[in-house]
Amino acid sequence: MTRTWFVTGTDTEVGKTAVSCALLSAAAAGGLRTAAIKPVAAGCDARGRNDDAMQLLACMTEELDYEQVNPVALQAAIAPHIAAAREGRRLQVRRLAGLCRGVMLQGAQFVLIEGAGGWRVPLGPRETLADLAISLQVPVIMVVGMRLGCINHALLTAEAIRRDGLELAGWVANQPGEPMACHAENLQTLRHLLPAPLLGEVPHITPYDPASAASFLDLSALK
Repeated sequence: MTRTWFVTGTDTEVGKTAVSCALLSAAAAGGLRTAAIKPVAAGCDARGRNDDAMQLLACMTEELDYEQVNPVALQAAIAPHIAAAREGRRLQVRRLAGLCRGVMLQGAQFVLIEGAGGWRVPLGPRETLADLAISLQVPVIMVVGMRLGCINHALLTAEAIRRDGLELAGWVANQPGEPMACHAENLQTLRHLLPAPLLGEVPHITPYDPASAASFLDLSALK
């Protein structure tokens, strides 16, 4: 049976891809076939490849083409709807949802769909990446970047997810850089206030290794 989650962040640069790779590694270590999708990525090399998508590709067990993992690769590392407009492209939730479903039907048991930035990142004048998760009706895993402002960002994101009618299946406390002041107190506040289980607390790992990060995660709470 295929189980799919949408991975969002409380902001940009909070470690969504690092956590997604750790989740994929943890699932694979548990014997599951894994796949991931980065439907829209902004910021590509000369070959039209995005680094986040390449990391996901390297961490999944299923053999997929790059274009399946990242069907919309935008050149400039700016907001997706602005990058798409500059390239004369139109981003549509219906098309992106169809592409995601295509991967979801490939046979992997554990599938992640990684967003871009935070929950309300626009795709165009009327649609956001949140609309993609809503269209697919999949539960959400939230990556909280443990830095100043994380409590407000996490609570607002969780509230938006629930108001959109989706389940917040769990959250990961990720340390994207040096530990913040009062880290333990902030973490405890989040555990108390967020209406979902903590899947793990991932420290800052240099150089980053998905298998090492996976050891800090517990997937048993994902239903």
